[in-house]
Amino acid sequence: MKYKIHRCNCRKVWSIQNRKTKTIATSLLLDGQWKAELKPERKYNPKGFVTTNSSQAIIFNPPHELMEQYEMVAQLIYDKKNVDFNVDHGEYLYFTEDGSCYILRKID
Repeated sequence: MKYKIHRCNCRKVWSIQNRKTKTIATSLLLDGQWKAELKPERKYNPKGFVTTNSSQAIIFNPPHELMEQYEMVAQLIYDKKNVDFNVDHGEYLYFTEDGSCYILRKID
């Protein structure tokens, strides 16, 4: 089942939803494959999401000890005006409490 992740700025949380459920969290670790999905054709509110097909890949409010296994490589940036992401797929993402999203690499 596909899970969509996006930022709810009004409540300052991350929203994770599929066709059956919706969950919120202050921070997330996406430990698995992801891709960007764009909906530019929406007339009034074009959107961009990060999607994954595995619920096991989503870790809510990851502990600091777990995050030490990763290093931040770059920031994932969503251009709201042009409805586009700077990177369209990858393996690990960290969604922070302040609303930033970082592309990670696992440290061996």
